[in-house]
Parts: sequence; C-alpha cells; structure tokens
Amino acid sequence: MIASLLPDEVYADESFGEGPDDGAGALFPEEAATVAGAVPKRRKEFAQVRSCARSALARLGVPPVPLVPGRRGAPRWPAGVVGSMTHCAGYRAAAVAREADAVGIGIDAEPDGPLPEGVLEAVSLPSERKALGALRARSAEVHWDRLLFSAKESVFKTWYPLTARELDFSEAEIAIDAEARTFVARLLVEGPVVGGARLRHFAGRWASEAGVLATAVLLPHGGGADGPAPSPSGGT
Repeated sequence: MIASLLPDEVYADESFGEGPDDGAGALFPEEAATVAGAVPKRRKEFAQVRSCARSALARLGVPPVPLVPGRRGAPRWPAGVVGSMTHCAGYRAAAVAREADAVGIGIDAEPDGPLPEGVLEAVSLPSERKALGALRARSAEVHWDRLLFSAKESVFKTWYPLTARELDFSEAEIAIDAEARTFVARLLVEGPVVGGARLRHFAGRWASEAGVLATAVLLPHGGGADGPAPSPSGGT
C-alpha cells in the first residue's frame, strides 16, 4: 500500500496483522534501551516497524544499523538517507530514499475509523471541516476526518527534519482530492528554504486498504517551493 503512494526511487516495506511475536530479539541494544520501560504493545510496535525499516534500507543497499528515535520521536536515519516510519493497530510500514533522490519523506497510517470525539475540532481549520462535509456527502466509504489527521501527520513528518521546529495542526491547510486520491497541504507559516527557494506547500497521496488509511508525502529536489500550490483536480 505505501509503496503505491511513492515513486520508484523510494523503497518501502510494510506488514499487515499483529505479527507472531514482539520482535525484541531483532533490536540493537541502543534501540532496546529506548523502549525498555515501555508497555509490551509499544515494544512490539517499535520492534516490528524497525524490521520494516531495515528491510527497506537493505533494498537501498544500506546494512542494518540502530534506528534510535530523536526529539519528537523522529528516527535518526543513516547518513545520506531520508525516511519515515509509521504504525497503527494491525499495520506497520517504513519508506526510505537516498538524499540525492529526495529532500524528505513523511508517511502515516491510521485505522479507517472516526476520530475520537472532540479531536477533529482540535486538529482542523474551519475551512477543512467545511470541506470534510462535502467529502462525506460524496462518499461514506472513507472516514475523511481520520484521513485529514493522517495527512497532517505525514506533512509534519516531512516538515520536522527540515526545520527542527513544531508545525501546529492549524499551520497547514489540507485539501483532499477524493477522486485522484491526492492531497495538498498549503503552509500558513513561513516554510524552510529548500534548494534556494522558500517552501510553500507539500503534495501527497493517500490510500485505503484492509481497514487502514495511509498517507505519504515525498518532497523532491526543487519541488513544492515558490509559486502557488497545485489545486486538487477533483476538489474537496
């Protein structure tokens, strides 16, 4: 699912289901120390998503290395590599690329169910909530509020390694294209300079499979900078 959202220069690996064990034996000591005090569910997710990441890195030709989280949980990737990880109930995925091929990657997965009560108001803008109403009127097959949340998470995961700064939910406006299965995130704050140009927006894609919603953002060299953000062809 994740691989279908990203171009060929990105290598991805994913797994569905809960998995047969916690995978703790596959962790490097530095990684195991990070989750030593965590509950079993957290340790299992941590280990299994790193198994996906190492598989993706192997396809890139990178040997296994510790993938220790830094501030805000962003993994520290090997030199010359950009990537992202995600996990939710019944799903784990990782995607990686060479820095020569991409500036940044952000992926996120969420269960295809409604957001808990009160969360939508905390993570969305009035314009986004209005657009969600139109999406719901068009199709009830996807929980659009959860997809919006996932898209913002993918945007944050792309933004943070570039800036080392928080990006509030209210600081990027998401427009979802239901037909093309794409989205555009317009930055409402000053973006970083990438390749000599100011970043104005992120573009991403989304998918739904086996009760899981997935979103992905790839920031290419020279992409998403000065100029207007592309408009989703199908509207919101």
